[in-house]
Amino acid sequence: MNRINIYTDGSARGNPGPGGYGIILEYKGNIKEISEGFQLTTNNRMELLAVIVGLESIKKKSHDISVFSDSKYVVEAVNKGWVFNWEKKNFIKKKNPDLWRRFLQIYHTLKVKFIWVKGHAGHIQNERCDELAVIASKSQVLKIDLGYEKSKNIQRGLFD
Repeated sequence: MNRINIYTDGSARGNPGPGGYGIILEYKGNIKEISEGFQLTTNNRMELLAVIVGLESIKKKSHDISVFSDSKYVVEAVNKGWVFNWEKKNFIKKKNPDLWRRFLQIYHTLKVKFIWVKGHAGHIQNERCDELAVIASKSQVLKIDLGYEKSKNIQRGLFD
């Protein structure tokens, strides 16, 4: 079976606040965990970034991929086709256009299906992804979420 399962979760303490994402990749009994933390970000950005990084980690584009996420923001945007309409309208008045563009770039090269799972409901992989995300958000070394910082500065009128 050539199915890859990707489990994802994102977290932000404060929203906005320090945040992180956690990912589990499963393929033929092999498991890989990925996580990363950021100084200042939002929960939705981390949920979406987890999916992006998970998809970008796939080397062979021919595999069927299932993404499991507790983020209705991400799962419904794809499954209900909203993100494709946002793309047609150049993401005008939509949050996180930098990440959605990055998502679509990789999404269009893969065979992906999205499955929503209820968060904090005992789903083993989702609970582990949450744990990875929270640990990453508390790391001593946190990256800067440049997309969030830029959007924050645009709202303040620092970029024209």
